[in-house]
Amino acid sequence: QVQLVESGGGLVRPGGSLRLSCTTSERTFRNYVVGWFRQTPGKEREFVAAIKWNSRHTYYADSVKGRFAISRDNSEKTVNLLMNSLKPEDTGVYYCAADQRLIQSSITTAAAYDYWGQGTQVTVSS
Repeated sequence: QVQLVESGGGLVRPGGSLRLSCTTSERTFRNYVVGWFRQTPGKEREFVAAIKWNSRHTYYADSVKGRFAISRDNSEKTVNLLMNSLKPEDTGVYYCAADQRLIQSSITTAAAYDYWGQGTQVTVSS
């Protein structure tokens, strides 16, 4: 069982920045695709960004392209999500997810990921 722990959420004003982190003690973490998803009450979990094991392939939802950046440090077993120019519509609970056997077409699909963190709240409000 892979355990993931998110951190870095909080309250920020529109236009501000936050950095979320996802950490694990999983020994083979470097082999996993890691994604970030977010959810608001009454809505399904929404894809935000993902990164493959070697960091050369990253994926973003259209709504965050140019504002968010995902990165990973396999030696530290950490994936970060840097969020800039935050908007009120970015508000939600952000979840880190990981899977070792995702196919290309499933990277943006929440149901395809086997392991999830507990989530961290991000609130963008003035």
